[in-house]
Amino acid sequence: MARRRAFAILFLTLIAAYPALMRTSKQVQRTRKSEPGVAPKPATAANTERAVAQRWLKNMTLRDRIAQLVIITSYGEAPSSRSQTYRDYVRAVRDLKVGGMIVVNRVVGGSVRSAEPYAMASFLNRMQRLAKVPLLVGADFERGASMRVSGTPKYPHLMAYGATRDLNLTRELGRATAREARALGVQWVFAPDADVNNNPDNPIINIRSFGENPADVAANVRAFIEGAHSDSANRVLVTAKHFPGHGDTDVDTHMGLAKIEADRERLQSMELVPFREAARAGVDAIMTAHVAVPAIEPEQIPATVSAKVLTGLLRDELAFSGLIVTDAMDMQGLTKQFPAAEASVRALQAGADVLLMPANPEEAINAVAAAVREGKLSAKRINESALRVLTAKARVGLQKKRLVDVEDISDVIGSSESEAHAQLAADRAVTLVKNDGGILPITNPPGACFWVLSESRYGTQGRRFAEEIKSRAQGVRVQLFDPLVSIEEMDKAFEKAGECDTHVVAAFVSVAAYRGNVALGGNYPAFLAKLKASAKPIALISLGSPYLLRYYPDVSAYLATFSPVIPSETAAAKAILGAIRPSGRLPVTIPGIAKYGDSILFSNR
Repeated sequence: MARRRAFAILFLTLIAAYPALMRTSKQVQRTRKSEPGVAPKPATAANTERAVAQRWLKNMTLRDRIAQLVIITSYGEAPSSRSQTYRDYVRAVRDLKVGGMIVVNRVVGGSVRSAEPYAMASFLNRMQRLAKVPLLVGADFERGASMRVSGTPKYPHLMAYGATRDLNLTRELGRATAREARALGVQWVFAPDADVNNNPDNPIINIRSFGENPADVAANVRAFIEGAHSDSANRVLVTAKHFPGHGDTDVDTHMGLAKIEADRERLQSMELVPFREAARAGVDAIMTAHVAVPAIEPEQIPATVSAKVLTGLLRDELAFSGLIVTDAMDMQGLTKQFPAAEASVRALQAGADVLLMPANPEEAINAVAAAVREGKLSAKRINESALRVLTAKARVGLQKKRLVDVEDISDVIGSSESEAHAQLAADRAVTLVKNDGGILPITNPPGACFWVLSESRYGTQGRRFAEEIKSRAQGVRVQLFDPLVSIEEMDKAFEKAGECDTHVVAAFVSVAAYRGNVALGGNYPAFLAKLKASAKPIALISLGSPYLLRYYPDVSAYLATFSPVIPSETAAAKAILGAIRPSGRLPVTIPGIAKYGDSILFSNR
């Protein structure tokens, strides 16, 4: 009996002490977690991703790990399995074991050819089946998949979003881009552009940037990242580019080395602001620029191969721990200074993790492997980058699902909601910069002459604009030109048009690699001089670069859309005829003409 009573007392004592014991246990756990070398026990998503990556890494040779750092070029086509092209892809993916692919446009006879969505997805599935470790597929989807894939919603350029002053529209662009990318087999989006375009002569960034105000650019960059990361089912890697900034340059780095002539203080308050915000917003990767930055790197070399820029500035000062990916390694901003093999080694020595589009992938792998053998690069350095790449693959779930269902593609890229969003963004971006005499909107369309100056003989530029004008106003005259039309033909068209109350000129001025400028081509300047000599009011519509007005400051009216895409053509036609009121504001300064934030509003009639 005495023993039974003793056990009862002990049991009651333990019950009473239980809460205190549990508190003590939790305190011990918290203490152990904070002790050096003691890892927290609960598994997080990041820990799981890293564990998957480490399992992949464990089974790789050093050469395999180097290959994971290489992203090769793909045109999104589906070549025959009997072709040499297909055999080259098989060798790169199955034998060399490259880390991934980037889908780019093919240029044929001066015409840009985009990938067909179903062929692209089918080909990527085929390559994924060949890969021992899933491929990471990237694309420059700066304005959704339409930048590289046909038959997808045509979102305006980023500067149009900057003109809307609506971050929700930018956030939705990020969300739609992620959704389209994953449907097509792309997991890595090389967007958004985080460059601050404060140089009107920039021939390659320009309308790809949100604008010239660093705070506004940063806010839009964050919004895009938030949108792209908002749906876990369509998780993509997002990339801010081009570090440390490509906006204040006047050289296309596809053609040569550009330079930022700014001191450290200006860099901190201008160029670096959006990248800092991108890092805070959880951006997965940052792309380098083939740009010299003397304030950071005294040697006249591209940032892509500068340890002071990539490691000293980006890793150490900005504390960025994500992927650092080079801009394309075949661009002349890099290749004019360094042989391809040397450039690959130098980029990794500088701190890059991923070599994008080396001209010869096998040569790049061989060069890096030789550099490790010679002690120029350490195996540890290779392992760090390989682990980052593999962790990124796990982050987008490639260990669970690497293939896409081709039958589901049309449900995504044929979305009426996305088409409506693209048109809304284009409508909201339209900005009226000048309107002397209130000539816009056009109140007597049949009395006006409409001229369309497209950028290429190939393609459909200007057709939607002409269709919209004709469908909204009966009896109007719309003449389409291309840069190869002779001045004699243009003169004949002018004479045939007869008397015009007003000349409305829709000019396409977009940016493109290897062009070197964003000026009007062909005989367009001479034709505009002829229109000016007629002494009739001229309304100039820029479908692309807003800086065009600098060359024609004496036109009566000036309207900017900041993009040459089809929804922007529709928006321009609607604004000219008064169907919508221009509500955008300039996201850049037009020197000597208009300031950042300027706009003129007119009421619908």
